[in-house]
Amino acid sequence: MLNTVEDEVDPMRWPTKNNIRTAMHWLVLGCKAGDSLVFHFSGHGNNQTNYTGDEIDGFDETLLPVDHLTSGVIVDDEINATIVRPLPYGVKLHAIIDACSSGTVLDLPYLCKMDSLGNYEWEDHRPPSGMWKGTSGGEVFSFTGCDDDQTSADTPELSGGAWTGAMTYAFIQAIERGHGTTYGSLLKAMRSTVHEIFDKAKGRELMEVAGDFLATLFGLLILNASSSEETDNIPQKTQEPQLTANEAFAVYEKSFSL
Repeated sequence: MLNTVEDEVDPMRWPTKNNIRTAMHWLVLGCKAGDSLVFHFSGHGNNQTNYTGDEIDGFDETLLPVDHLTSGVIVDDEINATIVRPLPYGVKLHAIIDACSSGTVLDLPYLCKMDSLGNYEWEDHRPPSGMWKGTSGGEVFSFTGCDDDQTSADTPELSGGAWTGAMTYAFIQAIERGHGTTYGSLLKAMRSTVHEIFDKAKGRELMEVAGDFLATLFGLLILNASSSEETDNIPQKTQEPQLTANEAFAVYEKSFSL
């Protein structure tokens, strides 16, 4: 397990751009068939104009390290090239990304579009340029806090007082309550929980996710980065957790397992 958080004393553990890059390389280094990897980021996300023709919406998604104002952001192309494309056959990676504009931040080829009843279809996000965004035989599943054009919120509604990332809390809660038997049931439960939060919070304000998140997720890799800028309370539209993958599959038939 490798954990980077901004209140660490050791600067090598701070969620800087360089440290997060190093951690991503560490995660996949030497991985082999039978390995199960987890990448968790809770912090700020954004998007920027894409100039290479590999985004169907014309925008790259980005993660914002704690030093992004001086060192820059981490773009989805780099994330894909680092922890997705190298994965060999038999290796499984789960990414849990609780950040704004994070829907396709791993640049995976397929996005599961699910409605309020749990009906779904896979949306093809393979780049118009023909650039390869899949793996080298491995499997990748990414649960994200919201769609590419949405924001992820912190809220006290779920914990009863403490501000937590809505998506991260909903993810853990769904598993604890037994809704994580399949990828479809997990995603449906997460979306239902987040929608309930926003329904309860109508007329009140939620806060854009600011990097505070639940502590170690099942003792696995956690990368926690937040903006150095102060975050204001702003009204948010309903966020919808997303699922992307390197291959389309039957989400209510495939068992979820980290």
